[in-house]
Amino acid sequence: MDDFVNKRARQAIFSLKPYVPGKPIDEVKRELGLNDIIKLASNENPLGPSPMAMQAMEQSIKDIHLYPDANSYYLKARLASFTGIDAQSIVLGNGSDEVLMILGLSFLSPGDEVIYADPTFVEYEFTAMVMGANCVTVSLKEYKHDLPAILQAITNNTKMIVICNPNNPTGTIVSESELDIFMQSVPEDILVVFDEAYSEYVESPDFCSGTRYLQQGRNVIILHTFSKIFGLAGLRIGYGLTSPGIAGAMKMATYPFNMNSAAQAAALAALDDQEHVARSRSINSSGKKYLYTEFERMGLNYIRTEANFILLDCGKPSDKVFQELLQQGIIVRNCASYGYKTYIRITVGTSEENQRLIRELGKVLEVE
Repeated sequence: MDDFVNKRARQAIFSLKPYVPGKPIDEVKRELGLNDIIKLASNENPLGPSPMAMQAMEQSIKDIHLYPDANSYYLKARLASFTGIDAQSIVLGNGSDEVLMILGLSFLSPGDEVIYADPTFVEYEFTAMVMGANCVTVSLKEYKHDLPAILQAITNNTKMIVICNPNNPTGTIVSESELDIFMQSVPEDILVVFDEAYSEYVESPDFCSGTRYLQQGRNVIILHTFSKIFGLAGLRIGYGLTSPGIAGAMKMATYPFNMNSAAQAAALAALDDQEHVARSRSINSSGKKYLYTEFERMGLNYIRTEANFILLDCGKPSDKVFQELLQQGIIVRNCASYGYKTYIRITVGTSEENQRLIRELGKVLEVE
């Protein structure tokens, strides 16, 4: 069997680095025998989903024996009203990861080049490599996208550029003025992908959504997700905003019924519960301020964020900090794999979760 796989499997897959998610709570319970666990690793909404979304899911169960609406008509119509982008320009996916993969299936070929920052969300590399495209990485500058360096990296083989805004794992943004200058210089035949998974948390007035360039007629796609501020990570719902032509091409590479009925129902209801979104944003804002104050008191360096997570320099190997916090029932993200050997990424939690994190972090770092 191994010989068959080595000879017949696509060689591109053997270079892939599988995505490693934050540790699930149940796994930590099994491994360590702990019951009181908080997860601050995967940038999930600590408030959970909207009550309206949960009710909509429950009501959808009675029709679960029927196939879902393959075109997600009502969800696309609601998103069109919500975003101001026509429904025929909206691409839905089983999480924004799938929208990204559909994009790769539709536009990337072996030998094409995809440019993105380093470090950033790892799925950009996965999508490029699985399609046999070449990855071109441009190091962050002061924890932010270095847009002039990205422009310099463009060649005749560049097919796609990905801008994660706010960036994961740093939480930094690219400003409106920087993006305007950048987009003026990007050739028209290059597809620019704006991943705005965390944009709902942004407080800075300097932020600019990629929809600005879509409305200008540029070849762009803007990725969004219901996994973060909407609290529906377990349902896997993502969407892309793009041109009708790009959306039409992507439709040809989309699996049928890729959006299940419960997900469609929950997403529709979540969009209507803007009170829950506002509360989620408020708790995140106050949580960031509390954590900033505590990190400064502890003498720790951190990156100011426009997302719902903070990149923290612990001043000692992050592997060790991660494991010691895990023993105390706190799951954070070890950022050694991003090249940040002394950093962890912490999701902003509830007030109680944030306070518990600070108590235990102080003990681990001996800076109480």
